[in-house]
Amino acid sequence: MKRKLLCGLLAAASLCLPVRAARPAVLQVDGALLEAPAYVEEGTAYAPLRDLLEALGDWSVWWDGSAARAVSEDASLSADPDGNILTVNGKRFSCTVDVVEGRTYVPLRLTAEALGADVQWDPWLDGAAVTSPGAEHSAVDAFWLSRIIHAESGGEALEGQIAVGNVVLNRVESPDFPDSVPEVIFDDEHGVQFEPVANGTVLNEPTELSREAARRALSGENTAGDALYFFAPALSQGSWIDSSRTYRQTIGCHRFYQ
Repeated sequence: MKRKLLCGLLAAASLCLPVRAARPAVLQVDGALLEAPAYVEEGTAYAPLRDLLEALGDWSVWWDGSAARAVSEDASLSADPDGNILTVNGKRFSCTVDVVEGRTYVPLRLTAEALGADVQWDPWLDGAAVTSPGAEHSAVDAFWLSRIIHAESGGEALEGQIAVGNVVLNRVESPDFPDSVPEVIFDDEHGVQFEPVANGTVLNEPTELSREAARRALSGENTAGDALYFFAPALSQGSWIDSSRTYRQTIGCHRFYQ
C-alpha cells in the first residue's frame, strides 16, 4: 500500500535521472520534501546540490564553467564532475559527481555529513531524511508528525492540532506502543491505528499551521495531557474507546481518552 502511494512522488523524478541510475528516491530536509529529483545508485543516494544546500540554509551556489561552487557564511564547497572530486571546507573527497539536465548531483550522505547534517534512510518514506545542523527536531519526526496532524485535524485550530500530535508522542513514551513517531503512526499490530494511513492521506502536504503544531508538540507543548486515543464523534462511533478508555477532554471536534 505504502509503495503504491509513493508512486506519485517518484514518477516525475524518474524522468530526469542518469540512464544508469537504479531508481528515483524521495528526499526531505527538516520535514519538507525537495521538489527536485534524487536517486539511488548502487546503494548510494545522490542529491541535487543546489536544492540540498538551499534547504540546509543560506547558500550562494553557481557554476563556474568547470565545477559547481557554493559558499555560506561559514562554509565553502565545490563539486567537480570531470575529476569526480567534492571539496568541503578545503577537504577533498573522491566520489561520483554527476551533471544531469543542468543539475549537479553529489552523494547525499557524504555531502550532508561533511556539512554537519544528519542523514537517515526513512523506510516509511522509502527515501532519505536530512536533519540540518542545529535543527531542534529530527527530520523524520517533523515530517511524519506534521503529516498525521494535518491528515487527522487539518481543519482544527492550533490547540486541537497540537493535541493530536501529543497523542502520537504520548504513545511513543508509552510501553504499550512502538518507540518512534513513524512506528506509532504506521503501527498495525492490532489493525491500522490511524485512518489516514489506510486511505493514504497521511502523505498529503501539511499546512504551515500543521507544521507549527508538530514543532510545538515536539518541543513539549501539551494540550491533550496524557491522552493516548482520540476520535471525532461526527465521523466515528468510537464505541471501543468510549467503553474501555478514560475520557479526558474534548478539543474542537475530537474527544480525547487516556
